[in-house]
Amino acid sequence: MQDQTTEQFKSWGLLELMGRQRVAGELSESTIGGCSFIRVDVPQVGDIAAHTRYFTSSAIYGMTPLAEATARKLANYLQSAPVSAYELRDAPAAPLLTSESSHEDYFPEDDRNF
Repeated sequence: MQDQTTEQFKSWGLLELMGRQRVAGELSESTIGGCSFIRVDVPQVGDIAAHTRYFTSSAIYGMTPLAEATARKLANYLQSAPVSAYELRDAPAAPLLTSESSHEDYFPEDDRNF
């Protein structure tokens, strides 16, 4: 009987996404909740912290494997950044759910009449 194992994909490279986004870093396969993703581990670039992003195949336009040094230079050029506090500053806080809460606590009369 033959061993049916498959090798996991892992490479440094450039991921090109719909919407003209480009992300460079270490690419690998990842499965979350039964769904397949391409994981991009973006290296630290200057003051921008290293971060990880996940993309499904439907978001990907193209993928180019590169040497690590080339991918790092490209990541430096692209300056991809993780979610920042600036993007979250105006996000409303989610209400705290308690057993004493009613739907009026979460949907005031003003908001129910669009």
